[in-house]
Amino acid sequence: MDIAQNSIKANASLITIIIDANSKSDTLNIKIDDNGKGMSEAFLKNVCDPFSTTRTTRKVGLGIPMFKGTAKQCDGDLIITSKLGKGTCLTVDMKISHIDRPPLGAISETMHILVVSNPQLDFYIDFRCDDQSFCLDTVQLKQTLDPVPLDNSEVSTWIIESLKEATITVFGGKI
Repeated sequence: MDIAQNSIKANASLITIIIDANSKSDTLNIKIDDNGKGMSEAFLKNVCDPFSTTRTTRKVGLGIPMFKGTAKQCDGDLIITSKLGKGTCLTVDMKISHIDRPPLGAISETMHILVVSNPQLDFYIDFRCDDQSFCLDTVQLKQTLDPVPLDNSEVSTWIIESLKEATITVFGGKI
């Protein structure tokens, strides 16, 4: 949620979130890509430093440094690319079976909150695991439902139920 919030604060209009697990290679890949304002090369070099932040309310930003620490702790890494005016892409890889890998937690609820709390934005959410996949594309959803908004109570209920079912179907206890 924290990393996706960075994309929202960067004025992204499209945020892509891909969670891809491969049980054969024992890898979990999480990718968050946006078309926001991006980062300067100077800021990008220091973005993993907790004292390097764009926040004005406090002088630390822990989301990216903690995510990188978790990835490293789980035999993985975090890579960020960014271009000013184009957007930012953050990719994290880690071992699924690593004892220190945190669970995904309430991922369907998190994705639901992002979508219905930001109906003006577009999200492309893709869950993948081995031969199973699920995609929620709000661009297509908005076109299909027009003029009904994504934060409509019936639509919101459908979204959360679809995400919960997808989490069970796609990840099915593997991560």
